[in-house]
Amino acid sequence: MATCLLIPTTYAPKCHQSPTPKITCSSLTAQSQAVKRHLLSLISDQDRGIKTQKDPARRASIVEAIDAMAVLGRDTVTTGASLSATWRLLWTTEKEQLFIVENARLFGTQAGDVLQVIDVEKMTLNNVITFPPDGVFFVRSGIEIASPQRVNFRFTGAVLRGKNWEIPLPPFGQGWFESVYLDDELRVVKDIRGDYLVVDRAPYDWKE
Repeated sequence: MATCLLIPTTYAPKCHQSPTPKITCSSLTAQSQAVKRHLLSLISDQDRGIKTQKDPARRASIVEAIDAMAVLGRDTVTTGASLSATWRLLWTTEKEQLFIVENARLFGTQAGDVLQVIDVEKMTLNNVITFPPDGVFFVRSGIEIASPQRVNFRFTGAVLRGKNWEIPLPPFGQGWFESVYLDDELRVVKDIRGDYLVVDRAPYDWKE
């Protein structure tokens, strides 16, 4: 991505002409980093979105920051090979995920990383909630690329797994999501239900 900056340049004028700005292109890094820092600051104390559920003003500010990120990501392709990664949840409005994260303690455990594991080449998506040290709940999906930023998905099954046991569960739905911003560190998502997701690249690859 690139933006254009006005950089004054002088030349030998025949009359008393002012220096004419020369348009040159440079990286969007400074602008995008500032917008990204603002978003990350807004979500940093929100416990992955749990606190935001009771704070409409903060939610509105976060959504506004997400919209600003979407402007930066406009006209970019976010469904290519760079989408393949283990993505770690930073913040979301998805009530089901937040319910599990918030209430895991009622089952004698607590939620660890919440992940979205995408493999564009294999056309797979796993939504994962970990319960350290040995527990995990994950939903398998097949995906198809629908547009430069949209991915369609269909759930194919789910598994609740402990240290020495596993319970398979049936598939239960389909939908789509759009990665409205994607870089080497961060991905910002809107989905079919109007929910939002902010994830970063996990420092590890999750495997079943």
